[in-house]
Amino acid sequence: MAVTRLREWPGDASHAGGGRQSGCATHSCIGCTDIAACIDIYQEEEIRNMSIGQQVSTPSRRIVTLMKSIIPAIVLILAMAVEAPAQENDYPSREISLVIPFGPGGIADITARIVADSLGKKLGKQIVILNQPGAGGSVAARVALNGEPDGYTLALLSNGTAISVPLFKNLQFDPVADFVPVSSLAYFDFVFVTKADGKFKSLKDILEAARANPGALNVGTINVGSSQNLAAELFKSTAGVDLTIVPYKGTPDLQVALLGGELDLIIDSQTALKAALQQNQAAAIASSGSTRSILLPDVPTAQEEGVKGFDVTSWNGIFAPAGTPQAVVNKLNTALVEVLGDPDVKKRFADLGVEARSSTPQEIGDRLKADIDKWSKVIKDAGIVRQ
Repeated sequence: MAVTRLREWPGDASHAGGGRQSGCATHSCIGCTDIAACIDIYQEEEIRNMSIGQQVSTPSRRIVTLMKSIIPAIVLILAMAVEAPAQENDYPSREISLVIPFGPGGIADITARIVADSLGKKLGKQIVILNQPGAGGSVAARVALNGEPDGYTLALLSNGTAISVPLFKNLQFDPVADFVPVSSLAYFDFVFVTKADGKFKSLKDILEAARANPGALNVGTINVGSSQNLAAELFKSTAGVDLTIVPYKGTPDLQVALLGGELDLIIDSQTALKAALQQNQAAAIASSGSTRSILLPDVPTAQEEGVKGFDVTSWNGIFAPAGTPQAVVNKLNTALVEVLGDPDVKKRFADLGVEARSSTPQEIGDRLKADIDKWSKVIKDAGIVRQ
């Protein structure tokens, strides 16, 4: 640590520094551990000077008193400045919790556990998954925000989080203000699916039929306000067609309705429809992203089929409570880039119908903000009542 001279203090043979006429060797720098004692010596010397007739001005005494009060504070600040980087360099020194707003067994849960296992090995500390579903992500957010912003409690946010902002009246947290982004984890497109032996073989067929018979075609999705449901609303408005959107409780109900002829089209994740697609009961006629999915390279996008500007991609990513040191965020991001670039992790994600993809903190943060704006407009335009 650099030594900064305050002044040449009077020597004192009884002082711990051994005493020097030019100043105390121990107590003449900010690095001193007993500066107050050194100032006491200086004050005593001033008093002795007064006793032999030397004049000591009031400003001089005030300066000494002021220095006695502020120098210990300076020492404390310097010590804290040294300690903080040391703590960040030691990160992590204990296990980390990753709070996710979904129940066990789903795609988000499984992918989070794959990442947690590999990331824990990379960082040398275990990462524990805490499943906290409910209330549009508010339950998980409260848990994640309850601790100190030190990098030991992280949160999984998603496009579902972006939807929750305009969908729920009392969300109880602000994902943009309350969290800082670290990295994306996974992306996946939705697929437009028809009955394999049905009359609609392409999305162009669907569009032509919808324009010829407004309101006659039924499009199925899961619950109102879900990513799939809002994707259908956005498809309807972007394509400029009149479709009847029918929400169901879950994907199994959707499949039964499609195969039974009640629905002409369904929009859901590839993962959810994987069995029906593999068994050739259903056919994927388009994907929802701006570019073809690396998992379905032979399936055209909705844009290729004539719906210009349509782009819906589901994602999730790791965020940390606001105030988390940037050095910790950077360390996590670097480790996640390596983890998500691992061929084994990529394969395990692909087997689930998901693309492993990291990002910079800025990229995933911008994606969250853009999706909040996008889904706010879709919800308002569709007349969906806030919950």
